[in-house]
Amino acid sequence: MFTGIVTDMGEVMTVLPRGRLTRLQIACGYDAKEIMLGASIACSGVCLTVVDVKSNRAGAIFDVDAAAETLRLTSVGNWRVGSKINLERALKIGDELGGHLVTGHVDGLAKIISRDDLGQNDDQAEATAANDRMTCFWIEAPTIELAGYIARKGSVTLDGVSLTVNAVEEKRFSVLLIPHTLRVTTFNARREGDFLNLEVDLMARYAGRLSDFNKKQESL
Repeated sequence: MFTGIVTDMGEVMTVLPRGRLTRLQIACGYDAKEIMLGASIACSGVCLTVVDVKSNRAGAIFDVDAAAETLRLTSVGNWRVGSKINLERALKIGDELGGHLVTGHVDGLAKIISRDDLGQNDDQAEATAANDRMTCFWIEAPTIELAGYIARKGSVTLDGVSLTVNAVEEKRFSVLLIPHTLRVTTFNARREGDFLNLEVDLMARYAGRLSDFNKKQESL
């Protein structure tokens, strides 16, 4: 389990297809001694298992294997050498739950419809420090079914980042990012047309499933 609070930005060092699997090496700032073989790390929202790890000058390089299903359903299949990704290590008992419960099981790819860097186009743009600007993204969910689990003021995970939904319009929804989030995640480089790994809120998923089950029971 994860919380959607990114703790490092990693960089893809190698991408090596191996039959039905693709081996990826990811450089990060984590201490290699603290990463165990078999550990789970959320890589831009995708829960991947560490199969090898070694130290390097900046921290560590760890290896993960991505299966064909992961490559098809997430952005992992588009990663190349040099790709930057959000990282979060698995939640430990006693850790602060700063975001919301995240499984790392991506539901699909959502598309950025627009990006609005607030304050850059108004009369006070020159007086507004870059560090004080907020950014609004409008996102489109891949299906109307998944959009049904996304609610105003609810939580959603995009590329491994726990965010609060500001508004919802059918399949589309908006999120507002503060400057800190832009600085410590890959969102500062995201633009209109980019795709993001989407995981809907776990509680919303179970509530929806329970509602569907009850409706089916009532119709019997």
